[in-house]
Amino acid sequence: MKRFLVLLIACLAFPVSAQTGLPPAPYANRQLDDPQQEAAARELMEELRCLKCQSQSIADSNAPMAGDMRSQVRERIAAGETPEQVRSWLVERYGNWVSYNPPIASAVTWPLWFAPIILLLAALWLARGRFRKPKDDE
Repeated sequence: MKRFLVLLIACLAFPVSAQTGLPPAPYANRQLDDPQQEAAARELMEELRCLKCQSQSIADSNAPMAGDMRSQVRERIAAGETPEQVRSWLVERYGNWVSYNPPIASAVTWPLWFAPIILLLAALWLARGRFRKPKDDE
């Protein structure tokens, strides 16, 4: 029984040992020296979704993965890439989901854009009979 408890404790403690002890990426929390490049990087980071938090941009998230993504954005912009090139690279790597502004042309994302309009039209069509005045049969 003691061996079982020791094994159980060791298994439960394993995830703690899996935490990274690595320092954050170089540009995760440090701004670029060029204010124009930093402004472009910051604007792009506001438009990219944290893959771990899902409800925050990488600019707002404290997750280590968001820090790595911030660092990648800053490093690539400092190397001379445009924000659109960096966005394309991230979309290629993580898919359209990483962007808060997915393209309309994609077969996967068109329902995200058009479903609210279709639902609103259907609701108006259903509600028209409910709020219509009854006709007088005089």
